[in-house]
Amino acid sequence: MNTATQLPVIERVSELRAAVEAVRRRGGSVGLVPTMGYLHEGHQSLVARSAAGDDLTVVSVFVNPLQFAEGEDYGTYPRDLDRDTEMSAAAGAGLVFAPPAEEMYPQTPITSVTVKGLNAMLEGQIRPTHFDGVTTVVAKLLSILGPGRAYFGEKDYQQLVIIRRMVADLCLPVEVVGCPTFREPDGLAMSSRNVYLSTGERPAATVLWRSLQAGRDAVVGGSRDPGEVEAAIAAVLAAEPKASPDYVAVVDATTLDRPDVLAGELRLLVAARIGRARLIDNLGVSCD
Repeated sequence: MNTATQLPVIERVSELRAAVEAVRRRGGSVGLVPTMGYLHEGHQSLVARSAAGDDLTVVSVFVNPLQFAEGEDYGTYPRDLDRDTEMSAAAGAGLVFAPPAEEMYPQTPITSVTVKGLNAMLEGQIRPTHFDGVTTVVAKLLSILGPGRAYFGEKDYQQLVIIRRMVADLCLPVEVVGCPTFREPDGLAMSSRNVYLSTGERPAATVLWRSLQAGRDAVVGGSRDPGEVEAAIAAVLAAEPKASPDYVAVVDATTLDRPDVLAGELRLLVAARIGRARLIDNLGVSCD
């Protein structure tokens, strides 16, 4: 029990199952906000969305080793459970689930969940094992949760699409709710990894948002060629010397396929490295 907030923090799967089942027996609804901790206002917006519609909101805080490849920042990923608990309580959570790694993986897992195709494009090309780690741990969390809702930010848009497909394919009794990206006043998408940006690098990080706006302007201005729109995004990135782009893409918002001619609901996506921070962002745009 966190004495500052009186918000329960539990570590055991059995305790979480008992807590959510007790709520459902009373006819209540349950919402889950899965996180890797080091919460920010974007996470809080997800918690508040759940708290507004669910009788119990659970915030999971778990830095999942399966979604980090060798050489990535698993060991140095920022962690602060006390702060996470306070922020969860302030946004309306009912409890925090913060399991140790041995609780989630009591033995080395030999089972994984793969969403084929969607896991291999864009982020999957840069981080080939990442999404299998994400879908495996999210499947475990949703299995523990049982019937309810799960809230994910649109900032990790490819992840959101993949999780929706996984839930549909596996007939999991969970409604996946996508929530808008939460941004700093200058447009930078909030991310736990923003802490890696130095004072000198922080202004440069806004280039991701500015590049997406340039892509949107190209679409709104009449461009229906995905190459032209991607070039508009890339040009803004290229003008920022501190940014090293990984990819830019214009895709169908549902399938993540790159259309030959732009039409319908689209998603513009970008990833870039600025110093030791690797940042991603995206923007939706409608094309009549």
